[in-house]
Amino acid sequence: MRKFALIMALSAVAASAQAASHKAAAKPAAPKSEAAKPIDARDPAALMGVLAGMGAKSTAAKSPAGRVLVTIETPGGGFGLQFVDCDATGKACHGLAFSTAFDRKGATLAQLNSFNRDQVVCRGFLGEDGRPNIVYSTLLSPRMSTEDLKEQIGVWQGCLATFAEFTTDPAAFLSKPD
Repeated sequence: MRKFALIMALSAVAASAQAASHKAAAKPAAPKSEAAKPIDARDPAALMGVLAGMGAKSTAAKSPAGRVLVTIETPGGGFGLQFVDCDATGKACHGLAFSTAFDRKGATLAQLNSFNRDQVVCRGFLGEDGRPNIVYSTLLSPRMSTEDLKEQIGVWQGCLATFAEFTTDPAAFLSKPD
């Protein structure tokens, strides 16, 4: 069931992209909206701005080794962002990881391994404190648009929903038919 839902979601995204490309080819290009204009997604401030527009508050802190850590607070809860492989100014980052820990303990390592075998983009692990954590990683490009960043946030939101269902009752989640 989960695989079917993922396949359907990916199919819908592909169909939407294909339809958009056919529409674009069918009529002259209109001026790009603000959401479609490229922004430098490698700069943590760009994603922080997109999240602020969605009602989130963020705090950034540079760390050694080319990383920028960002704490995000939303009405629905908090999570962290880790920008990696950044330049010395902390702006030209090549990758991004969304992550958070859930308070519900109870998932075993074997259950988390089973969860990870069925998931394509969301990865779970047990933190040092025994709490289940979820992470979603993506690459960044200077050609990404605000809509591209919102799409990545949407994938993260899907990870959160799926992991919440898993951590509520790991055995029931894993026993669902594919």
